[in-house]
Amino acid sequence: MAIQYIDSVDLTDKNVVARFDFNVPLDKNDPTKITDTTRIDNALETIKTILDNGANKLVLISHLGRPKGTVKKEFSLEPVATYLADKLGEDVVLSESCLDRGIKTLLTLNESRVILLENVRFHPEETKNDREFARKLSEYGDIYVNDAFGTAHRKHSSTYEINAFFKRRAYAGKLIKRELEALDKVVGKPATPFVAIVGGAKVSDKIKVIEKLLPNVTHLLIGGAMAYPFLKAQGIEVGTSLCSDEDVALATRILKEKTSHKIVLPVDHLASTEFGGEPIEVTVKNLPEDVMGLDIGPKSLEIFSEKLRGAKTVLWNGPMGLFENEVYSKGTFGIAKVLAELNDAFTLVGGGDSVSAVNKSGLADKMSHVSTGGGASLEYIENATLPGIHALRFGIE
Repeated sequence: MAIQYIDSVDLTDKNVVARFDFNVPLDKNDPTKITDTTRIDNALETIKTILDNGANKLVLISHLGRPKGTVKKEFSLEPVATYLADKLGEDVVLSESCLDRGIKTLLTLNESRVILLENVRFHPEETKNDREFARKLSEYGDIYVNDAFGTAHRKHSSTYEINAFFKRRAYAGKLIKRELEALDKVVGKPATPFVAIVGGAKVSDKIKVIEKLLPNVTHLLIGGAMAYPFLKAQGIEVGTSLCSDEDVALATRILKEKTSHKIVLPVDHLASTEFGGEPIEVTVKNLPEDVMGLDIGPKSLEIFSEKLRGAKTVLWNGPMGLFENEVYSKGTFGIAKVLAELNDAFTLVGGGDSVSAVNKSGLADKMSHVSTGGGASLEYIENATLPGIHALRFGIE
């Protein structure tokens, strides 16, 4: 069954309840200040579409942080309400609670069109996917819209169970539409050569993605701390690099696959005797016993770059090293530069750290698509769907 999108529905005089991902970072010294508004900015197109298409009221649902089912002022959505009001040019009323009795009264008044429910995760029922809690949220709208791709992999009340109360009246927003169109170019039949770049810290976090990708890719480039369990599994010394026994066992299993010849590992490293310390260029595979690898070396970057040139589809998930430290950013930013120059390729960047890295490199606008959901994008690649997407497509009984 096809997903219904918000731009295909008449919203005249309808009340719309919509789930967004406003889980934005706040200033540690001043929690009223948002340090990165990207997630809110990504929601504005859908919000404006709903308001411009005649909706009577728009009730916004989101979480922020991990309050673990209790009210914590530092996780209030008040800064989000303030920012939204400024960007939309109209009042945004923040409820005291997402179950506030006054919300239904607001829906009958003519004043404010936009209501933001206070943090839905202040209630333990949200993460428990509680049906009664979902029913109460559903009562605020005639139509439900989900545009929270970053939480679509969670079976929560406001992303999953709420669909049970909107039979064929549940729609995806414009952000989810863009995300699915981009991911389907990787999950479906990607144009070849298809090269995947996987980095980050733990093999166990991405084992399913690696196993899913291997049969379909032309090359699988593995960098960052992810590479060290694979090197150790081949009998190569990795010094004090991040490398658990569990990850080595998983890497050993993957290297026994028939398609493991597609894996490309670093041949040199930028290393140090301490985390973020003075760099040592190690030009052989074996790392001295007292050093840790913190970035791929120049020869590895050259090899990875060569594998990328000519690619028609590229998926990048995970940095090549400690890119937050300028000394160890050359591998990650070097990959970003190569991708930016692939004019004929579809380049998809997914995952929190790699998105942060490509933004820091200043080359995000040169990528075909930068995903807003790290865990969600990985799970979609694994399963070709997500709980929140499945609920939109097939509904909930």
